[in-house]
Amino acid sequence: MKNETPKVRKLESIPDMHKMLGLPGPVHPLISLLDATKTQVSLNQLPGSYVPGFYKISFITKLGGKFRYGQGYYDFDEGSLIFTAPNQVVGSLREKYEDNQAYSLIIHPHFLQGYPLVNKIKGYGFFSYASNEALHLSEQERATMLAIYKFIGEELNSRIDDFSHEVIIAQIELLLSYAKRFYKRQFLTRQAVSGDLLEQLEELLNIYFEQEQPLNHGVPTVHYLAERLNFTPNYLSDMLRALTGLSAQQHIHQKLIERSKQLLSTTSLTISEVAYQLGFEHPQSFSRLFKMKTQVSPVQFRAAFN
Repeated sequence: MKNETPKVRKLESIPDMHKMLGLPGPVHPLISLLDATKTQVSLNQLPGSYVPGFYKISFITKLGGKFRYGQGYYDFDEGSLIFTAPNQVVGSLREKYEDNQAYSLIIHPHFLQGYPLVNKIKGYGFFSYASNEALHLSEQERATMLAIYKFIGEELNSRIDDFSHEVIIAQIELLLSYAKRFYKRQFLTRQAVSGDLLEQLEELLNIYFEQEQPLNHGVPTVHYLAERLNFTPNYLSDMLRALTGLSAQQHIHQKLIERSKQLLSTTSLTISEVAYQLGFEHPQSFSRLFKMKTQVSPVQFRAAFN
């Protein structure tokens, strides 16, 4: 008899989440703030894994045990912030939860309808970061985030009126803006992670071209670099942008132009041969990129150089 992989539970709505946790229905069906710093919310009731149909921003203030985030398990420090987008697999190790304190802001996409945030939120890369890329807050940053969570909680629990929706949207935007700022601080201050990143990236790209991998695998991709550096593509690009002002894709383009100039100036390869050597399927694509980055065509560069 075949062993079937157990199905991951899908939670379509916020009332479903409340029911699973044994809580009364939410005050608002499209947004809720779960306060696990109080005894009435127990993370022990979370299933081994589940797929939410909503955004979840969890502020871990104290956690006994491990939490499933992305594809693995992670021991979060006090004051960690984790972001989950709809349709990501999340869950928990239930037997590990003995002493935990956390706030989870749960937002259904429909709550954002009619506001610019419904599209803007998709541009925040940290909703697709991996477990080892959580936001670790300083003491001052924890106080800032805690104030926002408490304000949203008060708005939901004490004064729902015609203005509540707009006020809460503004607070969510503020929370996300602070998260973006704090992540930039993390990129710049966590030297153990980012200190030698540029050196590793340079070495990885050099090896890729020196071993002539473009001939078999094409132009190096952000996904390729991220996989070998043990980051998600979004986290790698955001960290590089914070360190250098350039995304991972822009770093790849820089290396492609550097290598192409070397080939154009030191070999007799045709423009098409240079393009194929660099991994381009179509020489026209190489020529467009070269001209966009240097303001001259490959032919003009070679002629001027000679």
